[in-house]
Amino acid sequence: MNHSSGEIEKRTISKTMKRILPFILILYIIAYLDRVNLGYAALQMNAELALSAEVFGLLSGIFFIGYFFFEVPSNMIMHKVGARIWIARIMISWGLVVILTGFAQTTMHLYILRFLLGVAEAGFFPGIILYLTYWFRARERGRATAVLLLALPIGGLIGAPVSTWILDNISWFGMAGWRWMFILEGIPAIIIGIVVVFYLTNRPSNAKWLSKEESDWLEGELNAERKVSSKINKVTKLDMLKDSKIWKLALFYFAGYTSIY
Repeated sequence: MNHSSGEIEKRTISKTMKRILPFILILYIIAYLDRVNLGYAALQMNAELALSAEVFGLLSGIFFIGYFFFEVPSNMIMHKVGARIWIARIMISWGLVVILTGFAQTTMHLYILRFLLGVAEAGFFPGIILYLTYWFRARERGRATAVLLLALPIGGLIGAPVSTWILDNISWFGMAGWRWMFILEGIPAIIIGIVVVFYLTNRPSNAKWLSKEESDWLEGELNAERKVSSKINKVTKLDMLKDSKIWKLALFYFAGYTSIY
């Protein structure tokens, strides 16, 4: 049975949006919560471990050192091994680090674990952005990215009351609430990381939830965009680093995140 191109387009975009966007939104909410929950833990943790304001500031920032060095290599690995395996690896490893943070006994333990959290999580957000290019054309990608960024306010809305409730109400086995907050909030990352292996699809050609007609149409559209892109954009990594537009965008991003954090 033949369908018009318009019908296939509408059906395929609707399926991919419904299948992918709600799931990656959940992933990013968990990522955001596990990144910022150190701030909630400080309400109890700083007093118990005698952390000064300077030490806490360094703990907050050391996360980004690991993130900085491993972000680009992580994306390069994901492009080779596939999003399903690599995003699962990212989530499971950062979940384990967050849980271990609940057992930290010294400032040095926290320094090491926060650095490792940056290493573990590096590549998650840029990896998801790269993943969107495997599924959405430029015209849909703006919408898809906007849905992904909803995770930041949603994560704040959920994270603050949940984290502070754990701090105030859970002290099982004589362990402080801040320790249980890390332990309990690290578990969802591991569970969802395992789900990623079974739920996430690397490319349209691998999607059993799309018909052959739909996956062929989507791959054709994306390949056509990639051919146009390859003529406009820099091909090698060295050429990209020499591109002034990259550095301007990095500067804007740096300024924005400096003010946020």
